[in-house]
Amino acid sequence: MIVKSLKFRKTITAVCVLSLLALVILILKKDSTSFNDKITSYQRVAKREDSEDILHRDLVPEVKKEHVQKLKMEKEINKGDDTTKRELQEAKARIDQLEKKIAFLEGRIPQKYPEVTYLGYKERKRILVTGGAGFVGSHLVDVLMTQGHEVIVVDNFFTGRKRNVEHWFGHRNFEMIHHDIVNPLYVEADEIYHLASPASPPHYMQNPVKTIKTNTLGTINMLGLARRVGAKILIASTSEVYGDPMVHPQPETYWGHVNPIGPRACYDEGKRVAETLAYSYAKQENVSVRVARIFNTYGPRMHATDGRVVSNFIMQALQNLTITVYGNGKQTRSFCYVSDLVDGLLSLMASSYTLPVNIGNPVEHTIEEFAMIIKNLVPGCRSTVATGAAVEDDPQRRRPDIAVAEANLHWTPKVSLQDGLQRTIEYFREELSRTTFYNNQTYMDIKVKPNN
Repeated sequence: MIVKSLKFRKTITAVCVLSLLALVILILKKDSTSFNDKITSYQRVAKREDSEDILHRDLVPEVKKEHVQKLKMEKEINKGDDTTKRELQEAKARIDQLEKKIAFLEGRIPQKYPEVTYLGYKERKRILVTGGAGFVGSHLVDVLMTQGHEVIVVDNFFTGRKRNVEHWFGHRNFEMIHHDIVNPLYVEADEIYHLASPASPPHYMQNPVKTIKTNTLGTINMLGLARRVGAKILIASTSEVYGDPMVHPQPETYWGHVNPIGPRACYDEGKRVAETLAYSYAKQENVSVRVARIFNTYGPRMHATDGRVVSNFIMQALQNLTITVYGNGKQTRSFCYVSDLVDGLLSLMASSYTLPVNIGNPVEHTIEEFAMIIKNLVPGCRSTVATGAAVEDDPQRRRPDIAVAEANLHWTPKVSLQDGLQRTIEYFREELSRTTFYNNQTYMDIKVKPNN
């Protein structure tokens, strides 16, 4: 019995050992399979990484090469742009130089002068015009030259400009002297038109003492010259001698309402003294004098920035800027076209009338109305009209009584406000478009013929 149980135990133990061995073998076999799979997967990853490295080694140089080429192209383009800009700048500089050379050469070409009437030595006069390069003076010079007289222009170019009379340079009947009439002048003349003085408020207020000297010492020098050579002299006075008038319209017999210490006094009182000097020389030295009281005048060759109503409004309208009316706009003015004024001055000089004479246009407009007239005359004007602070001592009403001129000079203005403004607007439009200087850009309503 005992022997049988021992055999049974050995059998069970053997079976258990065999089962355990079988289990171990299965476990080892499974681990071996998973290990092989891992090795395989590691090998695949390694192969993929190797292939990527190969691609990277192959592609990166190509990408870098393309990038370098792109940068080179961009640099070449930028270099090309810089070269083009430099070439354009050089071309522009060359064009500017050529324009200057052309202008210089044009100045050396024999000029064409306006048609001039021939006068014999008995009819031809030697006429001195002070301020002859200014706005009014240059138009007067044009007429005197075309009539055939010898003209001497004296100007210090404070407000005058050479280009106003450059179309007469070199003409046998024309002479220009750069001179300030505050200093004595020694020339020979048959007639003297004394127009020298700044006339717009910004100009005569810029140097009040100089303005007074021009209208006093300058007038004394011209009256002394007229006495010495026996010349007839016309003194260009102004409507400013009436100040802010209490009488309307203003006749020559009105003595005026002037502030002697105001900002306008340098001009107002200077002209009043000039009139006094003229009649003192007439009484004491028997000088033949004429006095013209000039009212507001406009036309070509006005300064674009002289601060006057006409030039201000036209320049603002042409540039679509706000048209500025100083004060409430109810103050009135009467505007005379420059050619009418010149006719009046010539008629006065030729007459025997020796008392002061108003020269101006009696058609009166408020400043507000005048601004709207100019705005409507400028095509496509988008300007608006605005008011600004009132100007000190600005006259509220200004209109000439021209009965004396009509009766004694047989003179009346002929150019309508509309026609005169159209011509003036055209002149200022040309000034705004001007980019360089050409001899043929001087404004003249006179026919031109070749110089013989």
